[in-house]
Amino acid sequence: MLNLLGSGTVVGYCMNVHAGSTYPEVLANLERYALAVKREVSPDEPLGVGLWLSARAATALAKGRAADELSDWLAQRGLLPFTCNGFPYGDFHRQTVKHTVYTPDWRSERRLHYTLNLASVLAALLPRGAEGSLSTLPVGWRSAVDSDACGLARAVRHLLKVVNGLEALEERTGTWVHVDLEPEPGCWLDRAADVVRLFHDHLFPAGGESRVARYLQVCHDVCHSAVMFEDQAAALATYRTAGVGVGKVQVSSAIRICFEALGEAERRAALDELRGFKEPTYLHQTVVQQEAGGATVFYDDLPAALAAHRAGRPAGEWRVHFHVPLFLASYGRLGTTQDDILACLDSLEPGQDVRHFEIETYAWGVLPPELQGRDLAQGIAREILWLADCALARQARLKEPAKGVS
Repeated sequence: MLNLLGSGTVVGYCMNVHAGSTYPEVLANLERYALAVKREVSPDEPLGVGLWLSARAATALAKGRAADELSDWLAQRGLLPFTCNGFPYGDFHRQTVKHTVYTPDWRSERRLHYTLNLASVLAALLPRGAEGSLSTLPVGWRSAVDSDACGLARAVRHLLKVVNGLEALEERTGTWVHVDLEPEPGCWLDRAADVVRLFHDHLFPAGGESRVARYLQVCHDVCHSAVMFEDQAAALATYRTAGVGVGKVQVSSAIRICFEALGEAERRAALDELRGFKEPTYLHQTVVQQEAGGATVFYDDLPAALAAHRAGRPAGEWRVHFHVPLFLASYGRLGTTQDDILACLDSLEPGQDVRHFEIETYAWGVLPPELQGRDLAQGIAREILWLADCALARQARLKEPAKGVS
């Protein structure tokens, strides 16, 4: 959807929610799901889609005229491929993903080649002069990168090669594609301050600030930031002050439980409800804060957090990296970080700070059955319509005169 969150903005949904790591499977998902979503939310105007292409699918699209043919197919159907999710490299819907989603990381040339391949495909799909964004993993899983003495240096070299490649791509095609590092809990970049250090200590000095800032930016995932207990306005202000651009916002929501607001019986019931989100496919990093504004305890995965509190009394506030539907404010005794989405939007000047917004609720298929719904396309459409309602409400607030001003 165009201009929903301000002039020049594009809103779409990320297709990593759909299984399929080959190009024919991607095309089938566009046909089956994206067109159904479009009929629900924007029958008369383009619908933004965030493509997810595995390394295998990206290689297939880069050959011959495949990308040009896909570009024509999308344009004829009113689908706008404004962004790509370049985080998962392989099959994102196999039985167990967990930590493997972070491999290969930016220490590997395979990650470099995959990313440049995706950028070339995206440039071929977009009209000349357009802007494309490509989100990518935040260097790698923290412990893996830190345990490799030369790992960070290799990652920085590869990211600077991306800058060179994207600059050459723009000169050749006229299309500007930026690669956006996506902070995630437990990774080498999981807070805004980590990102700023990477840019100021490593990338800007070695690659030139203006060049790096044009082609390397940030993908601000609202769920990830909220799980780390970041204040949305503060995180975005950190980027802005440091001269690091936000190339894309992934609109997403996490699980939030405030145990202090619950009685003893309700705490036990809330834990039982939370166990319903324990599943074997994806990593659900969990952060616990015992006192508001205090220190946090990080757990790699939800089962580890549950096990640590099996014999004790859960306390404080828990936030779980589990992408839940945007329109879901609560589920039983569990809450969500839906308010962080609104705080993020209120902290931006859409169209100026950022133009690309991508709904990324990839976990529909592993939600508790009662939350999945019977039709995935309708669920995705409901998320987009919820965001549209939020945008209208925000516009109305901005038009209200300040108190005391007639």
